[in-house]
Amino acid sequence: MKVFSSETQFDYSWEEVSCANWLKYSPWNKMTPHVIAVDTLQRSVDPATGILRTERLITCQQSPPKWILPFLKGQSTSHVYETSYIDPKTRKLTMCAMNITWSDFLNVRETCSYEPVRTNTGAEHTQFKQYAEITALCGGWQKIKNSIESVSVEQFRQNAANGRQGFEMVLEMCRKVWQEEREKAAQQQTMAA
Repeated sequence: MKVFSSETQFDYSWEEVSCANWLKYSPWNKMTPHVIAVDTLQRSVDPATGILRTERLITCQQSPPKWILPFLKGQSTSHVYETSYIDPKTRKLTMCAMNITWSDFLNVRETCSYEPVRTNTGAEHTQFKQYAEITALCGGWQKIKNSIESVSVEQFRQNAANGRQGFEMVLEMCRKVWQEEREKAAQQQTMAA
C-alpha cells in the first residue's frame, strides 16, 4: 500500500468553497478534462443533524502507462463512487471516494475535507486536507505491485495538483458571478424603492 496526502488553504470562505464544490468539474475548471461525467445518485438531509449527504458517480478517462493497460484489460474509462457530507453546524465538508472500475486490481480510497480556518489577520480561509490509500491487489511479484502503486500515486499526485489549480479557477469564477448577482439584486432593490 502507498499513501498520498496533501494539505493546502484556499483564500475563500468555507461557504464559498462548499458551494463551489458542486461546480468542481464544470466547464469553468479547465484542469480536469479527464472527468467526463458526474452523476448524482442520491441526496438527502438528515433531519436530526442537518447533514447533507450526497452520493455521486464520477466517470473519468484515464491515461495509464501502456505497460499497465494489459492489467486493465485495455480499458481506460473508470468510475469513482463518491459520498460527501456537509455539516452546516460544524462547517465541515467531507468527501469519501473509491474506485469501482479495476477494483479487483487496484484499490483507491480517498478522503478529503474542507474546514474554515482563521488567518493571523482574522480573515477566514478554508483548509483542505486530502488523504488516499492506494493498494495493488494483483497477484504476483511484490516488485510489480510496488511499480503499479508508485505509478498510481504519481498519477494521483498530478491529478490532485491539477484539481486544486482547477478548483481555484472555479472559486474565482463563482466569486465573480456571486458578486454580479449581489450587485443586480441591489440595483433591483434601489429601483423598486
